[in-house]
Amino acid sequence: MGVGGISRLGDYSFRLERGFLPGMRRTARVFVTEVGLEAARADGSLEQLARTAALPGGVGEVLAMPDVHRGYGFPIGGVAAFAADGDGVVSPGGVGYDINCGVRLLVTPLGEDEVRARIEELADALFAAVPCGVGAGARRALSGRELRKVLIRGARWAVEHGLGFAGDLEACESGGALEEVDPEAVSDRARERGRGQLGTLGSGNHFLEVQRVAEVLDEEVAGVWGVDEPGRVAVMIHCGSRGLGHQVCDDYLKRLRGSAESASSGELVSAPVESGAGRAYLGAMAAAANYAWANRQVITAEVRRVLAELFGRAAGASPLLYDVAHNIAKFEEHRLEGVTRRLLVHRKGATRAFPAGHPELASRFREHGQPVILPGDMGTASYLMVGEPGVLELSFGSTGHGAGRVLSRRAAVKRLRGRDVRAELAERGVSVRWEGRRTLYEEHPEAYKDIDEVVAVCRGAGLARPVVRLEPLAVIKG
Repeated sequence: MGVGGISRLGDYSFRLERGFLPGMRRTARVFVTEVGLEAARADGSLEQLARTAALPGGVGEVLAMPDVHRGYGFPIGGVAAFAADGDGVVSPGGVGYDINCGVRLLVTPLGEDEVRARIEELADALFAAVPCGVGAGARRALSGRELRKVLIRGARWAVEHGLGFAGDLEACESGGALEEVDPEAVSDRARERGRGQLGTLGSGNHFLEVQRVAEVLDEEVAGVWGVDEPGRVAVMIHCGSRGLGHQVCDDYLKRLRGSAESASSGELVSAPVESGAGRAYLGAMAAAANYAWANRQVITAEVRRVLAELFGRAAGASPLLYDVAHNIAKFEEHRLEGVTRRLLVHRKGATRAFPAGHPELASRFREHGQPVILPGDMGTASYLMVGEPGVLELSFGSTGHGAGRVLSRRAAVKRLRGRDVRAELAERGVSVRWEGRRTLYEEHPEAYKDIDEVVAVCRGAGLARPVVRLEPLAVIKG
């Protein structure tokens, strides 16, 4: 055993032994450098990971991705698998408040020079088209009947209503909808919050970003995906299930804390997967996840409309490359010790990264592997990556989900208040639009880890490899 119950497994991997914290039922693995390990120790992430390893019904190791930092319940960047039956559990704190917060990437036919010439006009048009901010409302509230269909059909609902193409669904994780949905498990309060927010961006780290391909790092895969031309313009959308998902999480944290079916307590309160409370949460969580996919699809339709109006019909047909979730629990089959088992995999601030050949991938991705989208902060880079061979065995097919915070929102505001963030971004060639000035401080690049270091760990650990590096031209924030 290493120092303090921690063993070094390699340059990018450490193990928390079961003696790291009393009550641990299994070991935990952290994919970080030594510097990253110390940061995770300092902010309490390692303790959160160890407490996650104390939950019953776990299978394999509990994991933390390279962008790990302290969260609610699981650390952000936490991955844990549980038996889908027997003593396996589900924990709302292992999914998070923003259920199916996720990222999608549209690839336009436009070049950087053409877009830069009209970047201020484009930023203004996108900011006007997509409502953003804490209380942002949609152009039209859904009826109760419409909302129920959204909760069941997810992105398919939007495509069926002319807000996308059939190919968009192929490019969404799980086809843009989970099947294990129970709309009746969603409270009236959650429904009310969701009726008026479909097609809105929200606040915090959510964004809509116009980007350029800055560097091609894997020419073969980039060519297949249509992003092998430096200067090609893409649009990245990062948002989730808005108030509906937040309410679902809050409702079930309260319900489970007061339930005789609970298998644990506190932030990591959980219930057996097969219990009434466990099934209800999973049905409501799936409904919120489907709402998030529909939300991103509706925003996509607005982005395409703006692109068509400014740059012509071809720009308005910009294809969706991929859409990944990073706050979700999903039933998946994984092979462990020679046996294929059905598991419930929690990914909290972690992205699915299935390798080439995985049967869940659409045919167009099966040869090379699943696209993985890692957004950076609003002033630096983001990455498009691909799942590596061996990632299923290493991490249940998971990798990081972005840069990861190093400053809390409050600490970022305290450090940066008074600085002209808009001018700083303009010096980097980034045009920014925002709803609340505080957001610019909270989401400043200094509040986040170096995305290049996160990507280096993902690659060095064998989780995912970079395909292209993207840099922002314009950012829309809540």
